[in-house]
Amino acid sequence: MKRLKIAVIALFALVMVSNINAQDENNPWAVSFGVNSVDMYHGTDFSSQFNDMLSNKDWNILPSISRIAADKYIGKGFSIQLAGSLNKIKYHLEEDDSDYLLWSIGAMAKYDLNNLFGDTGWFDPYVGLGGDFVDSGYNDTSELMGHGALGFNVWFNNNLGLNFQHGSKLGFAKNVRSHYQNSISVIVKFGGTDTDGDGVYDKNDACPEVAGLEEFNGCPDADGDGVKDSDDACPNTPGLAAMNGCPDADGDGVADKDDMCPNAKGTKANKGCPDADGDGVVGENDKCPNVAGPAANNGCPWPDTDGDGVLDKDDKCVNEAGVASNSGCPAPPKSYKELIGEGTFKAILFNTNRASFKSGVTKQLDGMIGVMNEFEKAEFDINGYADSTGTAAYNLMLSDKRANAVKNYFVKKGINESRLTAKGFGEDNPVDSNSTRKGRANNRRVEVKVKN
Repeated sequence: MKRLKIAVIALFALVMVSNINAQDENNPWAVSFGVNSVDMYHGTDFSSQFNDMLSNKDWNILPSISRIAADKYIGKGFSIQLAGSLNKIKYHLEEDDSDYLLWSIGAMAKYDLNNLFGDTGWFDPYVGLGGDFVDSGYNDTSELMGHGALGFNVWFNNNLGLNFQHGSKLGFAKNVRSHYQNSISVIVKFGGTDTDGDGVYDKNDACPEVAGLEEFNGCPDADGDGVKDSDDACPNTPGLAAMNGCPDADGDGVADKDDMCPNAKGTKANKGCPDADGDGVVGENDKCPNVAGPAANNGCPWPDTDGDGVLDKDDKCVNEAGVASNSGCPAPPKSYKELIGEGTFKAILFNTNRASFKSGVTKQLDGMIGVMNEFEKAEFDINGYADSTGTAAYNLMLSDKRANAVKNYFVKKGINESRLTAKGFGEDNPVDSNSTRKGRANNRRVEVKVKN
């Protein structure tokens, strides 16, 4: 018994200081506790030994926990097992009917056959080969024996299962009789790390700090729509996988988060909104959803109140039929054109190098104002010109001042500024020669023209 105690202590010491990697990829350790039987070889040929093994009439069993083992995984299906066992031998050599205790302690290399056939999840077969130190207790004999084994584990969950093992121990020195050893044990795997407690070990957990689901490698699916949060564009709202986890309430193929009309079936081109009239104005922006119209008028057609063919937006006489050439207003009477001399007033002349009028010009301007007041709808271009004296840039600036001088005079006299457009043209469009004094005087002018 003293030797047995020493052997058991040595077994656990070796297990505790072992540096082998892991029991498997999740649980680095496994321990098992159970009962074992020893059946001494009888006969010299294989057939008689096999028949004896199948008969349980001479199995030596100690009715208590009689075998303990510890395993640690090396990698690629291989693990190391340290095991100790104790038996009371009753059925042994026929010539000796005394009982004695047989104990052994040993190590075995194991290979998980699932690495060859594919993992079944719950059924875990293996083969093993190693050696045991065996003390028979019979005449104080002991021996190092070779040990081969076949076995399997049946797992109830990730940690708990049953172990069944059949082995054969062969002696070399013939001090201890060769024998079969069978065992059944409760086996517990442990040592795996699961930081977030989701049942997926950290080694296989893509989200080790956040509890998740096994089918997503430990990552969460907060809204339960089958799309893990890292791939879910709407992680807190159940949606469709085709929509990257976002909902599509109207089923138009545009996710609600991108759908401007989430409750009305539309098209992707219109950001999920319908466009029944095909005018390109969609959703709430189309005030006339069944009649095509421009976006500038909120999807409605422009009105033509007076029916003159000029839309109200371009018609300066909305309630009075007119002509397009006069911005929707009635065409001016013939007497109007005659009065302004085929659409152009008499030229207004200016002093040299100045924007001031020559004497008598204000009387001429007052006459023009009378015509403008008579024809309230008419609009006018006020074009300024200069002679060729000075640089072209200077003359352009001077002609612009002259045009605006006339415009400002008209405005002060009550003409609406919106009816007047003033612009300088510099030396362009001379009406006389710039080589004579008289010609240059005629070229320093402003012309007032009717726009239409």
